[in-house]
Amino acid sequence: MDFHVSLAGRGDLSLRIYRQLRDAVLDGRLRAGERLPPTRELARRLAVSRNTVAVAYDRLTADGFLAGRVGAGTYVCAAVPAPKPRKAPSARGPQPKAVWRSLPLPAAAVVPAPAFDFRVGIPDAALFPLETWRRLLARELRDAAGFAHYAGPGGHPGLRAAIARHVGVSRSVRAGADDVLVTQGAQQALDLLCRVLLEPGDRVAVEEPGYRMAKLLFASHGAEVIGVPVDGEGLDVAALPPRTKLVYVTPSHQFPLGTPMSLARRTALLAWADRAGAVVVEDDYDSEFRFSDRPLEPLQSLDRDGRVAYVGSFSKTLLPMLRLGFVIAPASLRDALHHARQLSGWHGDLPAQAALARFVDEGLFARHLRRATKVYADRHERITATLEKTFAGRLTPVPSAAGLHLCALAEDGTNLEPIAARAARAGAAVQTLSDLCGGFPRQGVVLGYGSIPLASIDAGLAVLDEAWGST
Repeated sequence: MDFHVSLAGRGDLSLRIYRQLRDAVLDGRLRAGERLPPTRELARRLAVSRNTVAVAYDRLTADGFLAGRVGAGTYVCAAVPAPKPRKAPSARGPQPKAVWRSLPLPAAAVVPAPAFDFRVGIPDAALFPLETWRRLLARELRDAAGFAHYAGPGGHPGLRAAIARHVGVSRSVRAGADDVLVTQGAQQALDLLCRVLLEPGDRVAVEEPGYRMAKLLFASHGAEVIGVPVDGEGLDVAALPPRTKLVYVTPSHQFPLGTPMSLARRTALLAWADRAGAVVVEDDYDSEFRFSDRPLEPLQSLDRDGRVAYVGSFSKTLLPMLRLGFVIAPASLRDALHHARQLSGWHGDLPAQAALARFVDEGLFARHLRRATKVYADRHERITATLEKTFAGRLTPVPSAAGLHLCALAEDGTNLEPIAARAARAGAAVQTLSDLCGGFPRQGVVLGYGSIPLASIDAGLAVLDEAWGST
């Protein structure tokens, strides 16, 4: 056998021998009928144990690449298909649907985090009670028998009940445990709603500016996505286009501007949805962190016609890695959503769901929210004060009283893209408002304060000020 086997690299030795011999057969470097050296001889050449080579030979024989002849040795099997020349992967292979070719590539994770991290939607991991979570999760995992079977697609019963109680008290959402469907974050909740509601070509209205990931998700389902402008009272209901089947809104803390939708607009939106036969998807993504008065009632609690699907997430209140969220939809959609959940992912991570149920029921979640809200309120106040002092005449903060970010509008319409790029190179990650706009471009910045310490805010904003001054 002239073919050379190399053991350079890392990993299981027998598996590496197997793969190299297999590839040599497929490439034609080892031809049908060619005799391989005995296992003892190849083991001596490679300075490995005979058993290591024997395991590789046995697997190649089982897979049909080799055949043993008693008393005669091991040969390349004659039934192996004739090799084709190897080529680099071709772009002419199978193609995705057109909609997937039109979507931008997912953004790569930023590792390590920027020195001054004003990215949006990232909570402070240091505030998460990790030791408590480990204890709760370990307690659930000790009962392995309880998770040895498939469960219902609605999610862990205890978590469904805990969520219903929590949102009932904290947000006045009207729901029982049976109304709650546990999901892997809010994004999956939106995906499930798309699956059961939308046909290709259906019209979806979204806030403009608004949450980009929701827009891309609706487009991936073949929907016609239309932006509707947002003003100081929220979504302009009068601007909703005809034949709209679904409206996506963030009424408690509009993303990214931060303003709440007025009661008049909420009432008008619900009346419009009833007339149009449309569904309103209410994403209550970070309203748990509220710094002043109690928020207006959610659309779901005002809905009397079964038009609102209420979506929530624990990724913002706890950690992004905990892909746990939920949807509370009208009863008419419940069965379809359960079918869609089962077909797309079944029931999710049950031990984590059970641990979260205990976390909520034992009052630990409420305690975490109180602590985190105070921390975020201090950061929100510091950013607002610094913007008003340092950036007066350039940026005007949009009043907000909740969440993990605030928005500031450019007073003179300055293009902030190059400024943000210079700030990023200097270590301050800042998102521009134009990144979140479609047909109604606006200039401003969106400053997240979930993952930047209070003591670093002034220095981070000084980097942005310097980048602005070098224009």
